[in-house]
Amino acid sequence: MKINQLQIEIDGIDKEILRDLMEDARKPILQIANKIGISGAAIHQRLRKLEDAGVIASSKLIVDNKVLGYKTMAFIGIYLDKASSNSEAVKELKKIPEVLECHYTTGNWSILIKMICRDNEHLMQLLNKKIQPIEGVSRTETFISLEQQIERQIQL
Repeated sequence: MKINQLQIEIDGIDKEILRDLMEDARKPILQIANKIGISGAAIHQRLRKLEDAGVIASSKLIVDNKVLGYKTMAFIGIYLDKASSNSEAVKELKKIPEVLECHYTTGNWSILIKMICRDNEHLMQLLNKKIQPIEGVSRTETFISLEQQIERQIQL
């Protein structure tokens, strides 16, 4: 692994470790070590370096939203009355647990959010009672996802 000022170059072993863990973060280190042909301690050292360099941002458990009763995924473009309203709007959006992602964007919208809701009625309630009343929000544009067809991270 070689660290430049703005980016990091990872070698083939690092890539193989990352590929295995991106596929299954619970894969045993010793299984990866045996596959690659290096010690478990070497894998741990490389993982620590990758974490310290910021390549590995976090590990997390992913639950199936549909199994929990959240069946409607929506993307909402939020128009703000002025750009200076952004930080206050984001502060209020953070209070809504159904907001999964929030992006400051170019183009027509100021903010694009990704939300998960139980159903369309739940989405409408959130829009009408939580999002549209936020100070600075002038209007919203909603797109309901019918099916997520691709979900992935960058390939190494």
